[in-house]
Amino acid sequence: MRSGGIARRPALIVAVVLWGCLAVAIALATPWQPSGDVVAASSSPHEVVAEDFTSGEVAIGSWLSRSVRLPGYLITAAGMVTAMVLGFTSLGARLSARAFPRVRGWCARVVLGALVVTLVIRLAVVPFEVWLEVARRRSGVSTQSWWAWGADLLVGFVVTSTVTAVLLVALVGLARWFPRWWWAPAAAVATAAVVLGSYVYPTVVEPLYNRFTPMADGPLRTSLLQLAERDGVRVSEVFVADASRRTTRLNAYVSGFGSTWRLVIYDTLLVGAPPAHVRRIVAHELGHAKRHDVLRGTLVGALAVGSAVITLALALDSRRIGRRVGVSSVTDPRVVALVLAFVAAGTLVAAPVQNLVSRRIETAADLHALDLTRDPAGYAETQRWLAVTNRSELQPSPLVTGLFATHPTPPERIALVRWWAARQGAPPVPALVAGEGLPGG
Repeated sequence: MRSGGIARRPALIVAVVLWGCLAVAIALATPWQPSGDVVAASSSPHEVVAEDFTSGEVAIGSWLSRSVRLPGYLITAAGMVTAMVLGFTSLGARLSARAFPRVRGWCARVVLGALVVTLVIRLAVVPFEVWLEVARRRSGVSTQSWWAWGADLLVGFVVTSTVTAVLLVALVGLARWFPRWWWAPAAAVATAAVVLGSYVYPTVVEPLYNRFTPMADGPLRTSLLQLAERDGVRVSEVFVADASRRTTRLNAYVSGFGSTWRLVIYDTLLVGAPPAHVRRIVAHELGHAKRHDVLRGTLVGALAVGSAVITLALALDSRRIGRRVGVSSVTDPRVVALVLAFVAAGTLVAAPVQNLVSRRIETAADLHALDLTRDPAGYAETQRWLAVTNRSELQPSPLVTGLFATHPTPPERIALVRWWAARQGAPPVPALVAGEGLPGG
């Protein structure tokens, strides 16, 4: 695909340096301790399942997981396969060409090509998304109407296609203006886009899906603000998301950084959880805030994307690939499908590493919550309660964990609690007898 070609040797050197920096950043920024072996020495997840969950609770979690797992897998597979077929054959280039047979101007052609290719990928996964929504409705997880579900799908497509089109216009434009060195400014633009996207996400994207209101004054809000103050985390407001119009799941999270940082609690959690459970869950989220996990993740992600863009430039600078897909150079607007195919392949390869790092970060947040609350028995009860209420899968296979799990399993989290209690010299956390009322008010 070389039309003069890029400055390959400098690009290769920079790519190697950036990937090396990324490896170091991941190694240093990820909280690797305690190791899984250390935690397991105190109480293994298999023992936790036997001690703290009934066979019925295990079966319910497994049934729900099985009901949504296949359509979920097919959504991922259909999107990946469609993107790769379009990009790694001439089909994508021909599809883009047919989308703008009489359109002049490379910018408009890139935008139309991005719209068409992303639309085809979206249409390929819609049948499996319908299947997944049906499964969620049958299991009682989904609460939204089909109209609301379709609106969410449309909003997601508009956001995704718009961002994709803007970034592709930047990439092709830079390749036209800086034929040999476009990869350098493109990497810088992509890096900046990741940081900007993470910063504005809470205030620009999240409100497209949910309505956020400040938590009403009351004892719970006061106790949460006091907990944050005791932790040294500045929280001026706690936001409540109207998640109940979409799901019965319980959750809380933090997003953004700097002036857009916010702590969000699902309204389902406020309705369904005793106050003590809410405080312990918020203590976990304060752990993310204390460690600046969103900002850390953003910066590591930005470095990863910058490295990936230069690697992409090296891959695109190939005559063999160009001949195979029918695209003469990166300046050709028909390159859209090929770029998206490489992005899909890179996302698939990176997923296990991202998930591993995410699970370690969540473990660190659990440890922070334990250090803050000093209540291992209560925290174990909260983890059990969340698992049972959300009907979580308690014994996923290692493959499922590696490819899809961003959090440790509930038994792993309870095993961590017992390890923490033993390390602190606290009273051992007893077996959480399933079926009995759990303290928490």
